Amino acid sequence: MRDFFSSLPFVYHVLIFAGSVAVIFFAGRRLAKVAETIADRSGLGQAITGGLFLGAATSLPGLVASITAAWQGYPEMAISNAVGGIAAQTAFLGIADICLRRGNLEHAAASLANLMQAGLLIALLSLPLMAFSLPELTLLGMHPVTFLMVSAYCYGMHLSSKTKADPMWHPHQTDVTQEDEGEAEKSEQSWTAALVSFVLLAALTAVAGWLTAETGIVAVNRLGLSESLVGGLFTAISSSLPELVTSIAAVRNGAYTLAVGGIIGGNAFDSLFMAASDVAYREGSIYHAISNQQLFLVSLAILMTAVLMMGLVGRERRGIANIGFETFGILSLYGVALIAMFLSK
Repeated sequence: MRDFFSSLPFVYHVLIFAGSVAVIFFAGRRLAKVAETIADRSGLGQAITGGLFLGAATSLPGLVASITAAWQGYPEMAISNAVGGIAAQTAFLGIADICLRRGNLEHAAASLANLMQAGLLIALLSLPLMAFSLPELTLLGMHPVTFLMVSAYCYGMHLSSKTKADPMWHPHQTDVTQEDEGEAEKSEQSWTAALVSFVLLAALTAVAGWLTAETGIVAVNRLGLSESLVGGLFTAISSSLPELVTSIAAVRNGAYTLAVGGIIGGNAFDSLFMAASDVAYREGSIYHAISNQQLFLVSLAILMTAVLMMGLVGRERRGIANIGFETFGILSLYGVALIAMFLSK
């Protein structure tokens, strides 16, 4: 299959990439509405549903892309796609904030579960940096940090669920704040129908993610582009489009907590792309096969998440250009990072 794919004329790869991006875009539009139905019918609430269901489903294109790149021996592209996607999706949340004209999105989506998941994300992103600094140890072909990341994610999601059931902290309610009650209000779709639709849409985006990775590998080999540039920008942004679509759709539907939870929870899940890539990479520890550009992306993702977390705590109603300070900071950081990546290619 790989030989057949790589033998196609380059113009076919461009068309396949464009078609895959279109599939990811349009499938992502439906995912937000279906996830909102699941949140209502299951009683999990929008923050937890956003982190578990919506975050994981919209992350499938990027997960498949990173695993494909690592399996075929492109570790820098795999890690760049993973962390570049986290940075892009955090920036997408800033775009969603701009779409909310009645106030700041982080103010409206006050949720302890979202704060917990943001803290979890920072912790998970710190672990690959530690792995890079440690000796190149492997167990069953994987670095011990890979096992630690998976365990930390599971425990962190357990803590998020506990805070939803028995919160020890409550946000101050305002006329803009949305309470995450998890009650059925808008959708008449049944639980079973919503779940089936969700699975089919998620599978469709996963296939599209695999195709974007294959076209990205072709771009590296035929055009001589760096793995970091292709992974950190092209495949990362294209495979992250569901997050952009679903966050804007959720904001327009009034599901503010779901919009923020989908991005933060999706980013926490996306950090596991690095663990999955380490499993797929068969030449040793993938954390020791990366360059300074991947370390830059990890640091960028941590910084952007920290700014977002401060916005969730500070809850500024309106700020620069009618958006919160965190949105302005996140978009500025991402814009500067894009310029830096292009200049260092």
